[in-house]
Amino acid sequence: MIYITGDTHGNFERISAFCAKMTTSQEDGIIILGDAGINYYRGKKDVAIKQALCGLPVTLFCIHGNHEIRPETIPTYEFMQWGGGTVLYEKEFPNLLFAKDGEFFNLNNHKCIVIGGAYSVDKFYRLERNFGWWSDEQPSDSIKAYVEQQLESIDYKVDIVLSHTCPLKYEPREVFLPSIDQSAVDKSTEQWLDTLEEKISYAKWYCGHYHLQKSIDKLQFLFDSILPFAEHGVHQGETE
Repeated sequence: MIYITGDTHGNFERISAFCAKMTTSQEDGIIILGDAGINYYRGKKDVAIKQALCGLPVTLFCIHGNHEIRPETIPTYEFMQWGGGTVLYEKEFPNLLFAKDGEFFNLNNHKCIVIGGAYSVDKFYRLERNFGWWSDEQPSDSIKAYVEQQLESIDYKVDIVLSHTCPLKYEPREVFLPSIDQSAVDKSTEQWLDTLEEKISYAKWYCGHYHLQKSIDKLQFLFDSILPFAEHGVHQGETE
């Protein structure tokens, strides 16, 4: 079985409880839609989190968020093929997988593309307090080019899109923080996703980032729920 959930930010209590309830194994997988919080401190705290997660009876398939380090920049990570696409992992923690942006994965017999990253609206708050913030949080021009090249290779037809943030047209403004001046927020990633969304023929789009549960059109925001992944046979041209 494959399941899907939203941001965890280093707190995996719900996943641990879920695994115990469902008696999962490492043959089962949970997709985390960014901000897993597994690579955040770059030190002993990260290792402790990974050691605990390595003991869980599940494989975690993580999309890149904005409040975490890109594993490509961490020397202990290696590339390997998994589920038909490229992931990064550490040999010591083989059940903790991080998807490369722009890769296609065959998940539950659905062709999925992964597009991670977003802008941190709390960037300056974090910088002032010396909290974690990384300048490569959003997809770079080269990542965007790779994503577009990949989509062009399949005529923009895919079953499922897995992203951290959402296309601009679907921004959930009802959860915007009143203390944040939206005119100062960099929405270039959402604007880019908007252009992709207009071109892609897809059946379902999942994203996290906004810490809410909501469905609109074919897009679904997830936060703390853990749901079966596309259990009703979603394919391009169909809906759940």
